[in-house]
Amino acid sequence: MTDTSLQGTPGPMVVNCVAYDSKTGQRLASISLDAISDSLEKPDTFVWVGMHEPSEDLLNKMREEFNLHPLAVEDAHHAHQRPKIELYGDSLFIVVHTVKETDCHIELGETHIFLGPRYLLSIRHGASQSYAAARARCEREPELLALGPSYCLYAIMDFVVDNYRPIVDSFHKELASLETAIFSDEFKRDTIERLYELKKELMRLRLAISPMQDILGPLIRLHPTLVRDEVRLYFRDVFDHAVRANEATGAMSEVVSSAMSVNLAMVTVAQGDVVKRLAAWAALIAAPTLIASWYGMNFEHMPELAGPYGYYATIGVTALVCVALYRVLKRTKWL
Repeated sequence: MTDTSLQGTPGPMVVNCVAYDSKTGQRLASISLDAISDSLEKPDTFVWVGMHEPSEDLLNKMREEFNLHPLAVEDAHHAHQRPKIELYGDSLFIVVHTVKETDCHIELGETHIFLGPRYLLSIRHGASQSYAAARARCEREPELLALGPSYCLYAIMDFVVDNYRPIVDSFHKELASLETAIFSDEFKRDTIERLYELKKELMRLRLAISPMQDILGPLIRLHPTLVRDEVRLYFRDVFDHAVRANEATGAMSEVVSSAMSVNLAMVTVAQGDVVKRLAAWAALIAAPTLIASWYGMNFEHMPELAGPYGYYATIGVTALVCVALYRVLKRTKWL
């Protein structure tokens, strides 16, 4: 089967390929892949291309059109890269992790981004939402889009970081529900299992969020030929959001660890209460058993046996001992 995207017509792997006016920020037109190099020859034009899990041939086509470094293209083809930012000649290669949440379970994806002076190429792999919303937002603000590809990069990074927040909020609600279950009267094995799963998912989420600070830092301070000074303020805002999301995830992870310890402590306390009640009832049973066994011995010369009221006295003493012992155990909350 022939890949239509290599013939110049966008196919399923090419989400968007658009040229923009770098002076006005206006969208010029959707272009074919073969027209990318022609558009880049125009001094007042930049190109934004979005792809989803492209083939190796398609990536080689992008390498020719944008003059990308082969090592960066190789990394973009093979997913499962660590989050990073690297400089190749006059372009940046950035890898960020994206996340999708389903019933408090994390699915990880990756976005590989090539940033040049007059182009932006984004490549999505795995669990990731389309960046159509970020592109539409930029096109609604042409005066900001006129800041060039670095502003487009900000829009993508902001979209990725903003998607972390609903997941953090979802995990916070799950944690609140589990805290209620922890302090319920009935122990449930499912609670500790859910706490462990939440701890694991929070760790995976933090592995995606934490590196964002290392990626955004250089975009705020370095690469003056690729990131305009006007855009650095926007990257600082994304950096703040990433820090808050990372701190919230870290705090929740610590709370989950504490909740697991509290849950185990509550189980121990509950078991201790059961043992105390069993011991208390054993003591109540032991008192009449001791008296009955004492007077059940086959000795002929026991003074109480000859008395006319010995039987009734034994019953009374047994009842009195049991009542006194019950009151003592009740006062000490063993019953």
